[in-house]
Amino acid sequence: MSKHKKGRVGTRIDMTPLVDVVMLLLTFFMMTTVFKPPEEVMVELPASHSNFKLPELDVMMIYVNKSGEIYIGVDSQHLMGRLFGQENRFKKAVQMNKEQLGNILIQARINNPKLRTVIKGDKGAPFGPLEDVMDVLQKARITRFNLVTDLDKGT
Repeated sequence: MSKHKKGRVGTRIDMTPLVDVVMLLLTFFMMTTVFKPPEEVMVELPASHSNFKLPELDVMMIYVNKSGEIYIGVDSQHLMGRLFGQENRFKKAVQMNKEQLGNILIQARINNPKLRTVIKGDKGAPFGPLEDVMDVLQKARITRFNLVTDLDKGT
């Protein structure tokens, strides 16, 4: 006696709802994503031939804009909150005058001795505030710092 095998019953999954959900998720993420946060200070960098990369972590950035105003910021939100108050912890930089700058630099280095100091000055900035920043760095015994420039691609 031979056994009769029953044929397989095929199952079919309707993919239409899945496509709708994927399109809704894609639209949601495209509409809510912020690619680059707005900058506190607009700085147009001078050009140079150096291709040295900035460090990713433990960076203390000092900005000097075109009108000579000085801003300071660190990459850690926790440290920004400790130095400038909790209301400024999500900001990228906070405006300073040169009298306050020395104390803030010392406090930042006490809180994180690994901080590397970087100066980002506008190419149209007057030299006086940049010289003041370098003098304050020297008085705070921060002798190693980097100047940020744009890579000159013309040569």
